[in-house]
Amino acid sequence: MKPLLSQFGSGVLSLTLNRPERANSFNTAMIGELHQALEQAEADTQVRCVVITGAGRVFSSGQDIDEMKRGEGISYREHLEQTYNPLIVQIRKMGKPVLAAVNGPCAGAALGLALACDLRIAHARAYFVVGFSGIALAPDSGVSYLLPKVIGLGRALECFFTNRPVPAHLALQWGIVNQVRGFGFGRLVSRTAALLAQGPARAFALGKQAFNQSVLPDLEPALKGEGILQELAGRTLEHQEGVAAFLEKRRPKFPYPPFPDKSDRP
Repeated sequence: MKPLLSQFGSGVLSLTLNRPERANSFNTAMIGELHQALEQAEADTQVRCVVITGAGRVFSSGQDIDEMKRGEGISYREHLEQTYNPLIVQIRKMGKPVLAAVNGPCAGAALGLALACDLRIAHARAYFVVGFSGIALAPDSGVSYLLPKVIGLGRALECFFTNRPVPAHLALQWGIVNQVRGFGFGRLVSRTAALLAQGPARAFALGKQAFNQSVLPDLEPALKGEGILQELAGRTLEHQEGVAAFLEKRRPKFPYPPFPDKSDRP
């Protein structure tokens, strides 16, 4: 099964995260194909809008924890620098509108991906979870930078500390999404994408660049900083317990000292 499906028509390229048996979680193959698809879309003058959604009833649960677990000794910083960080920057630098059609739960790195998109339309059943603290990690994939800009620092920290889901209707109130729709969700996504595809492409590209310069000037340094902090978090016994609990489908038993030995201190 292909991890990423694509469909093109009337100027709109639809990309579907396609690992429904794994809650559309990101693995290396999916991330690589998404990078390539966005790169090709940027170069293709026929593509005037990109839609990213998930197969089935889930947008994405974020990083595939099983894959990370199999990569014993992996550097989280290097992983982010090779995968999510360039993906987030790629979406922000695209001169074409990118629309996230959040058809269901959206967590962790997938939240970062959705926040990096220009617009977000959520299905009424969708909800958003920061997710990282559940396995004793710091937020990455742009979440620590983008989420406070959207909902404010206090709410962002609450979402991180509590790990509580933010349902679609509350996400709309907070500005995480632009619109919510239950019945007719697909039609709303298609209509919005069609309107974007019919717009002034050059003005859209320049306008997006202007907003990036005004609101997100420090995105790339922030992503680099996330990687450094995630490298520290990934070494802790807390994280080991968090991953074990996740895979065993139980509540983690914290606490451990956050820096169990001198090698883990900043």
